[in-house]
Amino acid sequence: MEFLLTSLVVVLIPGTGVLYTVSTGLFFGKRASFFASLGCTLGIVPSLLASILGLAVVIHTSALAFQIVKYAGVVYLLYLAYLMWKSNDSLSLNEEINAKGVLSITLKGFLINILNPKLTIFFLAFLPQFLPINNASYTSDMLSLGAIFMLMTFIVFILYGLLSNSIRNYLINSQKISRFIQRAFAGTFALLGIKLAFANQQ
Repeated sequence: MEFLLTSLVVVLIPGTGVLYTVSTGLFFGKRASFFASLGCTLGIVPSLLASILGLAVVIHTSALAFQIVKYAGVVYLLYLAYLMWKSNDSLSLNEEINAKGVLSITLKGFLINILNPKLTIFFLAFLPQFLPINNASYTSDMLSLGAIFMLMTFIVFILYGLLSNSIRNYLINSQKISRFIQRAFAGTFALLGIKLAFANQQ
C-alpha cells in the first residue's frame, strides 16, 4: 500500500511525459493521446531494466555517461519545442491519424523518457526501498514493482489525455487560441530542456 500511494503521487506530478500527452490530446484527440501515453510508458522499460542490471550505477557514478544521456535529452526536448513552435496544426474535430502518425506519436513519447537519465537513477533509488531486507528474489520483485508503476503511469496518463481532450472541445477551431497554446507548450518544453541541462547526478 505504501508503494502504491507513493507511486501514485510520483505519477500524478506533471512532468515532461504528462506535458507531451496533454499537448497531443489537445491537438490530435483522445486516440492520439492514448498512443502518447503508451509511448511514455514504454519509455520506462529501459530505465527499469538498467536499474535492475546495475547500469544506473554507471550513469550515477560516471559523469561522462550521465552528461551524454542528459544532453541527448536536452537536444530532444528543444527539438520538440521547435516542432511545436513551428507547427501549423490547429485544434479541430478531425481525430483521424494514420499508422505513420501513431508510430511517430508513440516513438516521441518513448524517447522523452528514455533520454532522461534522472529516471534511471530514480528507479535505482526508489524501488529498492520497498523490497524486504536480504531479499532472495530481487530481480523478479523489482520487475513486479516496475510493472505496477508502469501500469499506474499508463492509466494516469490516459486520464490526463482524456482531460485534455474534454478541454479541447471548448477550444475547437480557434486559430488564435491554437497558436497561443502551441507557443505555451513550446516554451514549456524549452524550459524543461534548460532545466535538464542544469541537472546533476545527485
